[in-house]
Amino acid sequence: MAEQHVPVMLTEITELLMPALTLPGSAPILVDCTLGLGGHAAALLEVCPQARLIGLDRDTDALAIAGQRLAAYADRIDLVHAVYDELPDVLAERGIAKVQAILLDLGLSSLQIDRTERGFAYATDAPLDMRMDQTEALTAAEVVNSYPVRDLSRILRIYGEERFADRIAGAIGREREREPITDSARLVRIIASAVPMAAQRTGGHPAKRTFQALRIEVNHELEALEGVLPEAVAALEIGGRIAVLAYHSLEDRLVKQVLRLASTDRAPRGLPVVPPELGPELRLLTRGAHRPTEAESATNPRARSARLRAAERIAEARQAA
Repeated sequence: MAEQHVPVMLTEITELLMPALTLPGSAPILVDCTLGLGGHAAALLEVCPQARLIGLDRDTDALAIAGQRLAAYADRIDLVHAVYDELPDVLAERGIAKVQAILLDLGLSSLQIDRTERGFAYATDAPLDMRMDQTEALTAAEVVNSYPVRDLSRILRIYGEERFADRIAGAIGREREREPITDSARLVRIIASAVPMAAQRTGGHPAKRTFQALRIEVNHELEALEGVLPEAVAALEIGGRIAVLAYHSLEDRLVKQVLRLASTDRAPRGLPVVPPELGPELRLLTRGAHRPTEAESATNPRARSARLRAAERIAEARQAA
């Protein structure tokens, strides 16, 4: 599986992070906060032979496969079962104050998509699970069957950007009264019954946004992303770099806001010289979000929605106003 895995925008990410991992000094540290099957990490360890890796993932299956893939670098890797917003604790436990490069490849991993029994795919019938970390208790089935209809509607509207959120949530509420909804095939049928046929003809698969919303809720993805982004910036040393791959607008909006804020000075408008203490912490390395090439999207469909943003740390943290 690891050998078949094709990392998204691998060349671009390698070129963006490599300068921070080849600076003079001893053993630069790369933190891959979403290790997955280890494709990006393997490429960076190969071209940066002095670099060390701290690889985080909440999915124990992914960690096991990545460990096998990265076995050739065993003396330079430290794989950790953790969610990415636990980054400060992971570094503190290792006595590490600053790192040279941080990568976040958000969303589902190839492992989670390909193992249909995990319940992430709306195209294949499976139990409604959707846990990235299978040691956690909350599943998609529990959300679907126990959340009040108004909360389901809110989740679908906000996390799925689903315009038919009220109709879908109402249909789920009615159907679960007859019998608990435990499998993806039945949930897809319920969603399809609630979405107007005209919308189904033009808007893609009717269950896509609902499944995205449930996955985000089960795994608390946006809360974790909000937590890790400022901590990741703070963990970078001067000259260190961060790269983030997002796959939908909610993720990308958060990434854009944090990187833009940290790359903007806080000096009053019209001030002829910006004092260092009011200057930006980051320099943006990407103008807007970079997208995969048409060729990559054609050969790797999972790359199509990817948005890549990156920045370099140029100054210490600013003091709060």
